[in-house]
This record gives sequence, C-alpha cells and structure tokens, in this order.
Amino acid sequence: MSLKQTIQDDMKTALLSGNRFRGDVLRGLKAAILNEEVATGKREDGLDDASIEKVIAKEVKKRFEAAKLYRDNSRPELADPEEKEADILKEYLPEQLSDDDIRAKVKELIQTLAVSGPQAKGQVIGAAKQALGTAADGATIARIVNEELS
Repeated sequence: MSLKQTIQDDMKTALLSGNRFRGDVLRGLKAAILNEEVATGKREDGLDDASIEKVIAKEVKKRFEAAKLYRDNSRPELADPEEKEADILKEYLPEQLSDDDIRAKVKELIQTLAVSGPQAKGQVIGAAKQALGTAADGATIARIVNEELS
C-alpha cells in the first residue's frame, strides 16, 4: 500500500473514531501533498513515496520552527499543538538516523568525493542529503559536515 493511501486510511480511521485533532492534522497533510502534486504537474499520476516523505519532512520542520518561535516568545499554549502535530506527522517518516550513523556516512562521502576543507561543504552536504534522504535532518547533516571539514 502506498504512503498516500496509508495516510488517507489513517485519516478516515481517526475521524470515525472521534480523534478530530489527528484527523485534521492528516487532512492538512493530504492538502500539502495535493499542493505538491499540482505544483510539480503530477496531479494525475500522484507523487511517489519518496516525494511524499519529503513533503512530510517539510511539514514537520514547519511545525517545529513555529513551536520554537512560540516558545521563544513565551507562548507555550501555542507551541504545544504545533509539537503534537509534528509528532503525528513524524510517524509517517522513516526512523531517523543517529548522529554517529550520519557522521559515518559523511566521512564515507568525503573519502569518496576526495574533497577536504570548508570550500567543499556544499558538495558534501548535497551528496549526504541525497544519500540519506528523509532519514536525517538537513540541519544535522550540515552541522556534522561542518565539524568533519573543519
């Protein structure tokens, strides 16, 4: 079963069981997927699971950024729902890699690409993001690449 169908089924289940919050979060995710399909011209074919995971990762990042802004401005009552939404969305992403696993992959890429020094950051970050996909956060990848190339 495709990830899109799983999300659809989970949304129906949540709404029918009375879990309105979860249902609304998944409805919003469906809308974000639809927007991406329209934007990329894939409305008829639909997005593949990897593309849907990228949309989900983007939505999770938005929620965490919003929650951080709310917390920084002493508004925890607004931050909590954002974090709960992010937690629901994260269920549809692959297990996140540990820093050690990311570091090992970055070291491997640095050797494979035969690069060194800070000027190679962009190249290594791009290769790492492509290799790791949504299993690693972009900010974490960038931090580890900076540490390894310093």
